[in-house]
Amino acid sequence: MQFRFAHNNFNVKNLEESLAFYDKALGLKETGRIAPESGDFIIVYLGDGVTPHRLELTWLKEHPQAYNLGENEFHLALEVDDFEAAHAKHKEMGCICFENPAMGIYFINDPDNYWIEIVPAK
Repeated sequence: MQFRFAHNNFNVKNLEESLAFYDKALGLKETGRIAPESGDFIIVYLGDGVTPHRLELTWLKEHPQAYNLGENEFHLALEVDDFEAAHAKHKEMGCICFENPAMGIYFINDPDNYWIEIVPAK
């Protein structure tokens, strides 16, 4: 028996705002969508075009309020081939929420305040 990662999920308050953020900030593109006729929810899968890993964004019709993320101790991590350019772009977007220069990393937050760690490619 072998398990493999399939995806991670973030529930989002405003799907269109989140899709625009993930495209602009990280270049993640829609790879699939589930939208039942009832309109109760929409699930959108985003991919980086390189790895098979996907980020699932779930929008729920009956949950218009912000999500309680607790202490927000969980996060996604993405590596980038041009760390300095990424940092400059995210600084310009105003989405850097934490930096750790000693470790050579920083975090950005999305419109729902989920944290995404940015690390330089090895």
